[in-house]
Amino acid sequence: MSEDLWPTEIRLSADKRSLNVAFEDGARYALPAEYLRVSSPSAEVQGHSPLERKVIGGKRSVAILAVEPVGNYAVKLGFDDMHDTGIYGWGYLHTLGREYESRWQTYLSELAERGLDRDTARHATAKGPAKSPAKSGGGCGSGSCGCH
Repeated sequence: MSEDLWPTEIRLSADKRSLNVAFEDGARYALPAEYLRVSSPSAEVQGHSPLERKVIGGKRSVAILAVEPVGNYAVKLGFDDMHDTGIYGWGYLHTLGREYESRWQTYLSELAERGLDRDTARHATAKGPAKSPAKSGGGCGSGSCGCH
């Protein structure tokens, strides 16, 4: 369903804390940067299988630095924590907007279950314990995300 939807507007808020997206079906969403970051479709967050999906804490203050078009099907978002490997297709953005309330509540529950919070930068796999990020920085592709 949402794969066929096209955005009519994509605009980064002045404070860089939300991405405003409007679709041709009339839907309009203000997607918080934190929500987009922790929902990134990248391998760093989603892993290479559902069991590798990470729950990431400490992103309450994250900002979006760049919104770059990817062909005519997606945008690549760059965040101020240097994560920039997620490609957000139109269908995925629409789904994130449409399911915001339930997905956000699931995320908050997962944080609590793993002893994480929105202010402390740590992450946990879908079933694993929380880990502090590597001190060297970087993301998926640099080896510091643990997936390479």
